[in-house]
Amino acid sequence: MKKLILSVAVAALGLLQVNAQDAPIFGFAEGDVIVEGSVNFNSTNDKNSDVKTNKFGISPKVGFFISDDLAIGASLNVSSGKIESSGVDTSKKSEFGVGVFGRYYFLDLGARFKTFTELGLGYNTSDDKIADLKENTLGANLDLGINYFVKENIALTFSLDNLISFSSSKYDVDGAKAVSSFDLGAGDVNNPFATASFGVLFKF
Repeated sequence: MKKLILSVAVAALGLLQVNAQDAPIFGFAEGDVIVEGSVNFNSTNDKNSDVKTNKFGISPKVGFFISDDLAIGASLNVSSGKIESSGVDTSKKSEFGVGVFGRYYFLDLGARFKTFTELGLGYNTSDDKIADLKENTLGANLDLGINYFVKENIALTFSLDNLISFSSSKYDVDGAKAVSSFDLGAGDVNNPFATASFGVLFKF
């Protein structure tokens, strides 16, 4: 009888160890590599001035974790937008940008939710076909986001971009001077989700 009880106890202990080893681990660790792609869309319609704006962009990123909570990496930004006034297109702009970023994870909201703040530095160039203007911009921005892990190596990303931002822009025109701007807030104070972006993250 004692041998039977001992055998059952050993078997139960082994099963617990196997289940513990098989349990998924959500989150990040030093040495992890992430590949992330986000999509953002901004649309406004001012009834008073009859002005409509639409902007769509994608931003792929690659990052490397130098510690369990901190990742550094590089990013691209490709977008296009249009402004329409009284039914007439007044601006059609395409943009391309490159940058670097640092992302810090500071809070776990349960096993699958990981919140982060991200500081980015980048260079962006844009071309407005209707206005025939080219613009070059250097900028910095602070974002706030959250990852939700659907699997150990796959997470969904939601972020509010440009909560704080600084930029210096110059048009590609002889004699043009640089224009600097500083913004505090989530884009449009009446619509804090105007700068929201959604994406998918893969961890390796």
